[in-house]
Amino acid sequence: MSTPFILDTDTAQDDCVAILVGLLDPAADLRAITMVAGNVGFAQQVRNAWMTLNVADRLDAVPIFLGAQRPLMREWVSAENVHGDGSGGLSIDDSGLEAQAENAVDAMLRITAEQPGEVSIVAIGPLTNVALAAIRDPEFPKRVKSLYIMGGSNNGRGNITAAAEFNFYVDPEAARTVFEAGFADVVVVPWAPLTLRDAVFTKDRIAQLAGIGTPLARFVERVCRGTLAFDESVGIPGSTHPDSLTAALLLHPELITAEAPYAVDIETSSELTRGYSAMSWGVHGLEPNARVIEAVDGDAFFRYICDLVSQLTQPPRPFTPAL
Repeated sequence: MSTPFILDTDTAQDDCVAILVGLLDPAADLRAITMVAGNVGFAQQVRNAWMTLNVADRLDAVPIFLGAQRPLMREWVSAENVHGDGSGGLSIDDSGLEAQAENAVDAMLRITAEQPGEVSIVAIGPLTNVALAAIRDPEFPKRVKSLYIMGGSNNGRGNITAAAEFNFYVDPEAARTVFEAGFADVVVVPWAPLTLRDAVFTKDRIAQLAGIGTPLARFVERVCRGTLAFDESVGIPGSTHPDSLTAALLLHPELITAEAPYAVDIETSSELTRGYSAMSWGVHGLEPNARVIEAVDGDAFFRYICDLVSQLTQPPRPFTPAL
């Protein structure tokens, strides 16, 4: 039985792989792609999503909805120094490709109202859209089956500041709003230590992916290549894949080898620790509001991605440069 979900994304690099998870895994029933301001320029994020649908030969399969183009209370901060354009320099002719007229927040509210308790959300960018939906309709959190969040670090290092992971840093007020909103099942996939230990693809693994030879594999190799040099410059021995991991864990919880309940809160006041995710592990008298993933089977996750991109597709629009 497939799992219905909405993917809320700021499409660049591994977000593209997460979209492929939603499109190509038989366990997935991807109802919508909702766009939120995050990694790269908003229009480029949309183009990256179209390119991903194209490489999967699924241009008409899943609607794209445009959401918040800035954080709730702050100016947008990009990660273009990390991702470049987020697509490894690829482009397609996107003429005639149009996002839905309905706003992403309205789409979230509508889809979850149509099937309350049945549809999950996988949020792999800043949490602005999810927070706006919860503010607009306080019943919304009760209608979401599960909310899977790629964000924060488990009391560990950040990737945009010493204290903060990018998604929570960009819109800390949204993140705090979401953790206080009363979602029944919140699952957090953190940057550190989880991603840095279990979801890094080394150069050898990226070469193994590319060697599969399908358009999907060549596409994933190209978008990974765009961030590899940056990752290596900061001591990470490969490309990072927390976004696709988050989508995969919704569909395949057997990949999880350790998790625990935590009380999660987000720092919004201090500029020094803006976006820091304080995760209390049960000894401070606080009520847990999330399950935090502590470890996954990284080898099995890599095999899963290899199997995914081994599928043969025929992209209807050619890529420039050619894949």
